[in-house]
Amino acid sequence: MYYVVAATINPAKIAAIAQAFNDVFGEGSCHIEGVEVESGVSAQPLTNAETRTGARQRIMNARQVRPEADFWVAIEAGIDEDNAFAWMVVENHQQRGESRSASFTLPGVVLDALQAGAELGDEMARLTGVENIKHKGGAIGALTHGLLTRSSVYHQALILALCPFTHPLYQQKK
Repeated sequence: MYYVVAATINPAKIAAIAQAFNDVFGEGSCHIEGVEVESGVSAQPLTNAETRTGARQRIMNARQVRPEADFWVAIEAGIDEDNAFAWMVVENHQQRGESRSASFTLPGVVLDALQAGAELGDEMARLTGVENIKHKGGAIGALTHGLLTRSSVYHQALILALCPFTHPLYQQKK
């Protein structure tokens, strides 16, 4: 059984990590522990590069907190121009896998609030009346009327980030 450390305590992110690991390695193949670590970037990253850096730094911090783990996983949500997305970073002791989630265009009213310094989750909670929305379906869930959720979109990107750990082509020499 793999010991997986999620660099988050967000239930939506942990659910996506659990589902991806179960899908890739088999049901019950891992034990996941969430740890609260800093990203080292803004609470609301506003560029692709800042978002990716935040995920990588969460991994680094999670590795320091739980060095005995088999895998460390970070999900950092961010915004670039008018699109929201997230970076997935997965590491074990030998390698790293990364993937960016699907992105979606944010409504102008939300972008205006973000430019004024608000965080996406807080603003979406205010606009929709869904308390603590980022621990539930997130902006994705609200804007797709529940057809997608943070977990479902992150799940797909996590499976892609796990490719280097499972496919033999990643082990071949260049």
